[in-house]
Amino acid sequence: MTEWLDLDELAAYLKKAKSTLYKLAQAKKLPGHKVGRSWRFDREEIDAWIRRSGVTGKPKSGGRK
Repeated sequence: MTEWLDLDELAAYLKKAKSTLYKLAQAKKLPGHKVGRSWRFDREEIDAWIRRSGVTGKPKSGGRK
């Protein structure tokens, strides 16, 4: 079953500022669905987006040798 998160829940889940996530969602850089004036996020879509994006919170190295 799909678990839908609102912006507050997503911010807590990702440990990111709501304003950052809101801007990403508006720019269609973050998978989300606008319902009326509110955003909703499918937790499975968010997890897949993180895996695809390579978003880990760690700085990327200059490359492998």
